[in-house]
Amino acid sequence: MILAWMISILLIGGLLCWLAAQWNTALVKWIALFALLIDFIFIIQLWFQYQGASLPGAGGWFIDYRVNWIPSFGISFHVALDGLSMVMLMLTYFIGLLAVLCSWKEIKERPGFYFFNLLWTLAGISGVFVALDLFLFYFFWEVMLVPMYFLIALWGDSNRRYASYKFFIFTQAGGLLMLVAILALYFIHGAQSGVYSYDYFSLLNTRLEPSTAKWIMMGFMIAFIIKLPAVPFHNWLPDAHSEAPTAGSLILAGLLLKTGAYGIIRFVLPLFPQASAAIAWWAMLFGAIGIIYGAMLAFAQTDLKRLIAYTSVSHMGFVLLGIFAFREIAMQGVVLQMVSHAISTGALFVLAGMLKERLHTRDIRKMGGLWTSMPAMGGVAMVFVMASLGLPALGNFIAEFLILMGAFLVNVPLTTIATLGLVLSALYSLRLFQKVFMGPTTIKEPLKDFSAREGIIMAAFSIGIVWLGLYPQTVMNMVENIVQQLVVK
Repeated sequence: MILAWMISILLIGGLLCWLAAQWNTALVKWIALFALLIDFIFIIQLWFQYQGASLPGAGGWFIDYRVNWIPSFGISFHVALDGLSMVMLMLTYFIGLLAVLCSWKEIKERPGFYFFNLLWTLAGISGVFVALDLFLFYFFWEVMLVPMYFLIALWGDSNRRYASYKFFIFTQAGGLLMLVAILALYFIHGAQSGVYSYDYFSLLNTRLEPSTAKWIMMGFMIAFIIKLPAVPFHNWLPDAHSEAPTAGSLILAGLLLKTGAYGIIRFVLPLFPQASAAIAWWAMLFGAIGIIYGAMLAFAQTDLKRLIAYTSVSHMGFVLLGIFAFREIAMQGVVLQMVSHAISTGALFVLAGMLKERLHTRDIRKMGGLWTSMPAMGGVAMVFVMASLGLPALGNFIAEFLILMGAFLVNVPLTTIATLGLVLSALYSLRLFQKVFMGPTTIKEPLKDFSAREGIIMAAFSIGIVWLGLYPQTVMNMVENIVQQLVVK
């Protein structure tokens, strides 16, 4: 029941923000912050409650809550929590809190509707990470899409309409393909068993012909790799990232991309094990291509947010490579990469928002020498630039190292190609830092360094990325049972 409450708190909090804005616009951000703080406290309590606990049954679910929703169609409100969902919910509420703090002074127009959309996006993401009824999963998949569209379209930058339409069309097209695949699985299972159900555990027992399984799996797979995003389905991402408000970019990079990876791990691999193994080489190939392609395009950018957006394409290529290696060490690295990327790239987007607020431009050619006037920001930026290029003792290094170790056991040539991405990541990361913070000073007017609020945000990011670099076992222990079920024995 607590999982339903955690989602409901965000939905109710969003409605309260929208209503409260009619009387007191200053109150809405406190409502949003309080709603997320409650959920964050809940998930911390659950983390400590189940950390190191003996997992019940073979499935390893900590919480499994189900009530009938539309029984005549076999639809139930079925949510459950295991180690993977626990990690993703912890990440969701951590990023959500920082997204509210990022928006504290940035959003001046229609704050009530803004925080309504922000909280409903987070509620949809939370639902995606715990839903085990496929109809409910699709419902939450759409819930997170629509408010994110409004966040980009209403509070984005100058080209926001184009970016929001592109985001909506790409993700909605993938979502509709997934809906067709869900319905196909639903009807095949009903014809075999006589019981029509969208329940995850029931559908796991569906017997599928190899050709049928391949086509149904591709419906899920395309939806998830669009959201990941994998080349060549990445085209919506740079526009959405560059035009979204700071909190929108943070949620896109930190959470929405992770729903694609989560969907592959949770649904594609368990529901279609043979079909997944059949496409493993191709998936790893596209992962390796994404790593190199994203890094090369990142190096070529002059728009700061587009540069960071293309690094996401590169880093998420490691996720695709690691998932389809089907090795435990690679899968552990995938989960760590999902969390580390959310923190490191999310922090870079927040820094980009802070720079845009001060300089009124995202063009790195118009920046330079900013360390002199903003030493604290320069120091923090160096931490996350180093994280992005994979410096040891920071989270990204551990994640990418584990993925490459696992993938090397399966495919040496593709892993060798992917390793070149580490070299390219050093090039674009150091170029970013040199252009923005080093060299001759181009901005003559005085610039303010971190405010107290901004310092808190960046301190939270910094602690997170260093913790993952020094104590990755915190996450690895939580997901150990899950990854063992997904790997080649």
